[in-house]
Amino acid sequence: MLKYALIVFGVVFCLIYPLSILWPSGWSWHAGAPYESDYFLMIVGVYATLGVFLILASRDPAANRSLILFTIVSSLVHAAVMAWESFRMPEHMGHLWGDVPGLVAVAVVLYLLRPRAA
Repeated sequence: MLKYALIVFGVVFCLIYPLSILWPSGWSWHAGAPYESDYFLMIVGVYATLGVFLILASRDPAANRSLILFTIVSSLVHAAVMAWESFRMPEHMGHLWGDVPGLVAVAVVLYLLRPRAA
């Protein structure tokens, strides 16, 4: 199951840009097209890179424990910051229904399926 989860989450991370076009209030933190924000494009680049490496990690999850742990922890940290900012800026409450629960789901699923140290 972990191999499939890594592939699915890897693909989703690679699709952040199209998700922000389809559902901007849940995936994008600025008005206008996704390409109009330098910081958003930076985040898309980082997540697309992580997505590719998660897909590659699916070949041998036990050998990629640190990448999986990084994905778990960074997803929780990112979700916490975004949730805080959503409450601080009410115009961004859509994130509480979009990327915040998505990131928490990634962290929980990968935590439950993570390879245990030998």
